[in-house]
Amino acid sequence: MVTHVSAEAQGDERGALLAFIEEQRGGIRRALLGLTEEQAVSKPSASELSLAGLLKHVAEVEQGWVARAKQEPPAIQRDETNWHETFQLVDGESVQLRLAYWKNGAAEHEADVRAVPSLDDTFPLPPDPWFPPEGRVSVRWLCLHLIREIARHAGHADIIRESLDGATAFELVAKEQGTSWG
Repeated sequence: MVTHVSAEAQGDERGALLAFIEEQRGGIRRALLGLTEEQAVSKPSASELSLAGLLKHVAEVEQGWVARAKQEPPAIQRDETNWHETFQLVDGESVQLRLAYWKNGAAEHEADVRAVPSLDDTFPLPPDPWFPPEGRVSVRWLCLHLIREIARHAGHADIIRESLDGATAFELVAKEQGTSWG
């Protein structure tokens, strides 16, 4: 769903990619508008997903890709023993803390994309079977991958939010903008 198109998105490719990433982030943030912590961690559909879990997951995934592009280890290491924690809040975590973490990571990602000499610049990937077989991807690929990843989960968030209280994405956009829908 397009809520607005920034002037930047109408210009260069770099700005357009960043604008589309931000638009998808907004879908997840809006799904959390006006909810209690209890509602955010609830699982009201057939899925094991919660809005808080989706928020945590996309924030960690984006931060992990930013670190990978810089050839640094991710801030939060996940393996087969704790991978499930990426989809749930654990002790001491809250929606507000996760939103702040994501905001900081998003700002870092945007600064990195703006600073890279070319979107064609590449970085290596581990030889894991779920990564592209070429072993390297470009910054452009990274941006497109994040658009896909975040958009997929924004769609999940829409369903979860509507299951919680009937609020639809259009209603949440209007609520965020202080207007009415319908």
